[in-house]
Amino acid sequence: MKKALPIGNDDFTEIRENCFYYVDKTLMIRDFLRMKDKVALIARPRRFGKTLNMTMIRDFFDITKESESLFSGLAIMDTEYAEQMNSRPVIFLTFKDCKGITSREMFSLLKKELYNEYLRYEEILRNDWDTLNPYKKQDFYQMIDILRDDTSTYIQFVTALKDLTSVVKSHYKVAPILLIDEYDQPIMSSYEYGYHGETATFFANFYGTALKGNPFLEQALLTGIQRVAKESIFSQLNNPQIYTVIDQDYAPYFGLNTEEVSELLDYCGLELTEEVKKMYDGYHIGGIEMYNPWSILNYAKRGRLENYWIKTSTNFLIRKAMSDADKNFWDSFDLLANGSEATVWLTLDTSYIERESNYSLWGLLVNAGYITVTAWIDGNSAVVKIPNDEVMSEFQVLITEISGINGQDLIRMFSCLMNKDMADFFMIYQDIVMSCTSYMDGKENAYHMLFLGMCITLRGTYKVTSNIEAGYGRSDITLIPLSANHVNVIVEFKQGENLEQLKKEALEQILEQKYYSGLKGEVVCVGLAHNKKRCDMAFKTIYM
Repeated sequence: MKKALPIGNDDFTEIRENCFYYVDKTLMIRDFLRMKDKVALIARPRRFGKTLNMTMIRDFFDITKESESLFSGLAIMDTEYAEQMNSRPVIFLTFKDCKGITSREMFSLLKKELYNEYLRYEEILRNDWDTLNPYKKQDFYQMIDILRDDTSTYIQFVTALKDLTSVVKSHYKVAPILLIDEYDQPIMSSYEYGYHGETATFFANFYGTALKGNPFLEQALLTGIQRVAKESIFSQLNNPQIYTVIDQDYAPYFGLNTEEVSELLDYCGLELTEEVKKMYDGYHIGGIEMYNPWSILNYAKRGRLENYWIKTSTNFLIRKAMSDADKNFWDSFDLLANGSEATVWLTLDTSYIERESNYSLWGLLVNAGYITVTAWIDGNSAVVKIPNDEVMSEFQVLITEISGINGQDLIRMFSCLMNKDMADFFMIYQDIVMSCTSYMDGKENAYHMLFLGMCITLRGTYKVTSNIEAGYGRSDITLIPLSANHVNVIVEFKQGENLEQLKKEALEQILEQKYYSGLKGEVVCVGLAHNKKRCDMAFKTIYM
């Protein structure tokens, strides 16, 4: 009987006890012990296995458990570190759901997460209170009351983390390990909904008291998407270790390498084809070629090449940052949108939230998995690219969101194009171009990328390709129908002042370079010329 795939399940114990398919990442425990970081942050994109790895570490060390059966047959058991299993108390928190439209809503969810961990330890300690300082017991229960009280203020529980480490160490005579999964989610939420200024001091003190010079803490490991609030949270810490996607340390443990993907797909009766690589490969993490595990698991289950990652997207910060970006950013991004590499200046040490600049924006895109670094030129500049077709589709969605295009207009426009109603198609397209002028300004490739973004509407009806070799060159955009009931479409873009001449050149390029080679049936060839708000079109229908 085949093992089920753990899609949507990121709890190590559940995966092992219920015999789900598991890719062994347990040597991360060995590395965690070897490096002995007092405080470490691992920054990785969403859906790259952060929570699963954190629950794995929790279940290995947790002194209240017997975990040998969970780790039986896994790599960590063949190392000298296996003897440290169930040797330490663990405080485990995940803040991935601690977000809210208001600060009160966010703090309420944060308190609930803390409250549940306090209650877990209350059950453990209730029979041993006589061994503890009575004042610690009093403070412990007082904090439980504060966390349970929906009217209590965040000032009252700012020391909740440090206080819990103190009680736990007093009981076990061993300092606990503190694990905080998605530590930056409540901070990101505060930025999205406009209350970041109200909560910044709280998080600085909340994390600072627990992580800086805390005598009750053995080690702390945090995960998140990026290093947030360097000047407040991390400036308070002595020497936190930050591990980003460019670092070799911890690189093998987040995402799936080629061998792991090949083995998984073979187990599911599938092959690691070039189409799969083109769709999901392309990430470079610490010099290792990596695949997005969420997308690969979904593909392994369904056997269909779809954009699984973008369906989980919460991209407010990315969208806002790109909306505010200047011409220098877009000049480089245009190269990426064409499938090429670009050399950019970036920083991974400063979050976009605290310092809005092109450097921190590029760093945000790298940490969030939207672009990947293929080579470092020096300490500040790197060669980057969009890793795969799935992420390119995410950018297409972002572009349409940034430009404020109405979804119904897109449906009408493409309906006209599919029915060869070229006059109405062009009328709607003109209106969209005029409404998106602010996005278009100064961007050489903007019209091409915008049209690609609009093509997101065609999912399930058309295969959309961009800059693919065809005939004697590369067509800008080719739309290939997934059923015989629709026409093929080829679109070529030109930009300049002489629209009459450029639209003809665009159409002639399609015909002379035979971009329609290999297509079957009706082909609508469209040449589009642009000059800021103005655009013009030439078209011709041919039969293959």
